[in-house]
Amino acid sequence: MKKTLTVLAVSAGLLAAPAMAQQVNAYCSTNQSWCEMAATEFSKATGIKVVQTHLGTGEALARLKAEASNPKTDIWWGGTGDPFLAASEEKLLDTYRPAYTKDLYDWSVRQYDMSNNTVGAFYTSFIGMGWNEETLAKKKLAAPKCWADLVDPKYKGEIEMAHPGSSGGAYTIVAGLIQLMGEDAAFDYMKKLHKNITSYTKSSQAQAKNVARGEAGIGISFLFGFEEERQAGFKSVKSVAPCEGTAYELGGIALIKGSRNGENAKKYYDWLMSPVGQAIGAKANSLQNPANKTFRQDAKIPTMDGVKLINYDFRKYGASAERKRILERWEKEVNSLPR
Repeated sequence: MKKTLTVLAVSAGLLAAPAMAQQVNAYCSTNQSWCEMAATEFSKATGIKVVQTHLGTGEALARLKAEASNPKTDIWWGGTGDPFLAASEEKLLDTYRPAYTKDLYDWSVRQYDMSNNTVGAFYTSFIGMGWNEETLAKKKLAAPKCWADLVDPKYKGEIEMAHPGSSGGAYTIVAGLIQLMGEDAAFDYMKKLHKNITSYTKSSQAQAKNVARGEAGIGISFLFGFEEERQAGFKSVKSVAPCEGTAYELGGIALIKGSRNGENAKKYYDWLMSPVGQAIGAKANSLQNPANKTFRQDAKIPTMDGVKLINYDFRKYGASAERKRILERWEKEVNSLPR
């Protein structure tokens, strides 16, 4: 009888206990404003708490590798797609092909096909160069229009870009130059460019802000970032896609293998890819071109009309071995040089 009463008491206690709050853990690698607004709005809509860390894609990939035996996150979204493909190759991601691929642009669907349904394309955007007209005018410097302009010695100490080891955007720049010029010619070019670089930042999200505030004369990064700053009131910020052609990113989204909150991660994933989730970008002043084609994208987002895009080989340059080889060569032949 005592045993029975004890069991009943324990059972009653369990039933009376409040349900554990639902949660999803995320790494977000796009603009922090988009990361934060998306997490807030998803939580409001679903009641699921989002514990989210903002990391560059290179940093996120390094963490996923370090945590492979005991994953600390459930979903990774935003940021250039090459590191996502590297994570897929290293078996760090779960398979997931959404039922709504018909609602997505072809370039998004191709990422699922290329990655055996482990990586989707969340948005797209292209590499450009931005400058501060006031900063350049004070130094009597003309604005650059082409890749060839950036290696002119007159720009020494004026140009900023991110470090390709920590920034997926900067790796896209390096891999894009290789595909545009040929590898040896691209490395010769980057050695010349290195002499004009003032600093390599951790994230490619820094360039537009530093240009807007006059802390850098010229930045190389995704063009939408410079447009964001111009629309935020920094009217002296201008930008252009390089005249020779340029690389572009497909921002990634993926579920993490062995995660603790898989079902909630899928809910967050599907919400992020929905028209409501995709529209958060422009609301947060993050102006990439969204993957979902079933709604009208915000007019603030810069058009890709007239931009010369290279035929970027995502499969080759997203492979772990190729990425490692290129980064090692860049460190040895470019970053080791004095400036």
